[in-house]
Amino acid sequence: MTSVSAVTIAAGRADHLRNVIRGFQAQSRPPVDLVIGVMQDAPYDDLPETSFPIRQILVPPQGGELPLAAARNRAAAAATGEVLAFVDVDCIPNPTLCADYANAARPGLGLVMGEVLYLPAGATDAGLDFAAFDAVGQRHSDRQGPPPEGLRACNDYRCFWSLNFAIHRADWQASGGFHEGYLGYGGEDTDFGRVLDDRGIDILWTRGARVYHQFHPHCMPPIHHVASVIRNAEHFATRWGHRTMEHWLYAFRLMGLIEAGPDGLRILRAPEPADFDLCRQRPDMPYANTRRVLDHLQGIERDSRFTPDRAREVAQAQADLTAVAAE
Repeated sequence: MTSVSAVTIAAGRADHLRNVIRGFQAQSRPPVDLVIGVMQDAPYDDLPETSFPIRQILVPPQGGELPLAAARNRAAAAATGEVLAFVDVDCIPNPTLCADYANAARPGLGLVMGEVLYLPAGATDAGLDFAAFDAVGQRHSDRQGPPPEGLRACNDYRCFWSLNFAIHRADWQASGGFHEGYLGYGGEDTDFGRVLDDRGIDILWTRGARVYHQFHPHCMPPIHHVASVIRNAEHFATRWGHRTMEHWLYAFRLMGLIEAGPDGLRILRAPEPADFDLCRQRPDMPYANTRRVLDHLQGIERDSRFTPDRAREVAQAQADLTAVAAE
């Protein structure tokens, strides 16, 4: 029987983490362990009791920035299972997640991404009710839904999303893990997807292996992380010859927060209250959405957003931001 280790990373959000742990305790096939990459100076206390061991690996902030890539790598190194099931700290696993990933993630198959449903505010107030979560959870409008056939190849590495995925340890070791040159928010996911693509390790969507994203106010595009997004986009370019996170960079430029020049991206100003009002997730939204903000900034009606002319215009604008000057 294939063993599964659950892996998450966390800083703060203790209530979210407790719900994640309760979700793993409710598994039809429990993980052999849960390893938490703790991105703060002290471990968590008062965590729920479980039938499996919980290991906390301290990976403190570096220069005030969260080391997301390093925390995932350290947690994975401490895990003992054959399959590594990564979920974010705000994602509660469905009771079949470990079993689904144990069945799907085989040596040489590649990385498998499970389903995500976004919960509205207050959905977890009464505890974990998975039937209720299924009833009220919403899929992200800009993400692919689960394949009806069980597994389907994902042919664009930029779609990799660390929110909920699993990989057999053999493929994890072949990947080398996340590149630890990224600090703070943004870029490390896309870099890992690019590494997988470069090394011939497949990325797949799977039906099942569902998680429920717990509501918390958030901004998208992440204007509260402009500095780290810019820094990480430039770091990505040193590795791959072009920048990434183009949709966020495009939104930042439309908002007048950044500009692109021959010497790279430059921050023009700090976000103001009006910027946060535009980008902030409201209580009636299950998730924040960069596309909504882009449409608003450009006066784009929903029915016209996918016209060929519009697609070419956006593609060119984003290409201008991802290109780097030749030396």
